[in-house]
Amino acid sequence: MGNPGVFANAGSTRSLVNGEVLFAEGDVGKEMFGVISGSVELFHYGVTVARVGPGETFGELAIIDDAPRSLSAIAIDFTELAVIDHDTFIALVDETPSFAIHVMRSLSNWIRLLDVATGRAGDRLP
Repeated sequence: MGNPGVFANAGSTRSLVNGEVLFAEGDVGKEMFGVISGSVELFHYGVTVARVGPGETFGELAIIDDAPRSLSAIAIDFTELAVIDHDTFIALVDETPSFAIHVMRSLSNWIRLLDVATGRAGDRLP
């Protein structure tokens, strides 16, 4: 688990109730999210891929590219999220450089998870 305080300057939040869908695979995404409290499960074709909790982020690729969402996100508990759009992301990185490291760590964890899931964990890039 991470530190939910990393989202203190996010500015915008969203509350979800248990079972509420935040986004679905194929949706257009323009923001990422940080879990302040509660938890969110991420699904791919109905299969749980991960559960994220306080201090963790998800949806980061929406800040980087315009591709459709590759996962669905559903609240597991009453959940409060920091909503981070591109402009807020830039401001957070500028005000709190450790936030950029936090997001990079999250992305590297996703890459490792994908490597393990596809059996490529021992592969090396040329």
